[in-house]
Amino acid sequence: MDELVSGLLKQSDVRVVLALTTNLSREARATHKTAPAAAVLLAQSLTAAALLGSLQKGEASRVNLQVECDGPLRGLFVDGDTSGLVRGYVKNTLVEYVGSDDQYHWRPVLGNKGFLSVLRDLGGGEHYRSSVELERFDLAGDLERYFHQSDQLPSHVMLIQLPSKSEGTTEPLGIVAGVLVQPLPGADMEAFQALGERIRRDVAATLQAHAASGASAVLRALIPDSDFEVMSRYPLRFGCSCSKDRVKRALLAMGREELQDLLEKEGQAEATCQFCTTRYVIPGDEIRSMLESGTV
Repeated sequence: MDELVSGLLKQSDVRVVLALTTNLSREARATHKTAPAAAVLLAQSLTAAALLGSLQKGEASRVNLQVECDGPLRGLFVDGDTSGLVRGYVKNTLVEYVGSDDQYHWRPVLGNKGFLSVLRDLGGGEHYRSSVELERFDLAGDLERYFHQSDQLPSHVMLIQLPSKSEGTTEPLGIVAGVLVQPLPGADMEAFQALGERIRRDVAATLQAHAASGASAVLRALIPDSDFEVMSRYPLRFGCSCSKDRVKRALLAMGREELQDLLEKEGQAEATCQFCTTRYVIPGDEIRSMLESGTV
């Protein structure tokens, strides 16, 4: 089961969040029919959305992450909330090629220029957006820069996908996970730095050994310290909040003249959700009823 677990090292005041996202990453890949490179970046971004969502306060509070770039991927958009629901898409699902296994691994996909932005729901209808230019052209690395520049908060961000082999075939999304390490106010910064380096060194092997037992088992194996306490845990899932009613409300927002024109030219209305690819068809009879009822 995909799950997010967060905990606290009490003596050093360092927060650690771990998300296992293998199943939802594969579901997103199947939903959007993404090629290998696009599938991995979509998986990483959905994992990042889960980590960011865990930092939100309040029920159903959402956060979204957007990347715009001049490479063949062109960009991506994901969001997550405090309930563990994540969704998203990449602009070009057909990107297959990635670079060599070094610091320029994703450069052929992301290009030479771009930005990463995060929009946070502050509650009460208020939102806060901040952005950083892509510099490392690596989602985890540029998220670390985002936390440092936007929140003045040093952070360790790790987005991991480990391939698995079975019966002669390789599954690129064998294990997908993410880890976020952040200091709380007054934290021991040396302990924070050392913990981040330790997790970065050990996380792949620990996931291989314990991922089948769940996120809590992975986190306990990564941080066996006696003062580490799990603070929260909840399941993660890929899904969407779209519905036929939302499509009809969007039609109402078009106004009477545009809706009448649509009815005359097309005979019906069609819409496809970018997040989950669900296709909605609103028949002409329903549009006529909307017009006749005077709701538009």
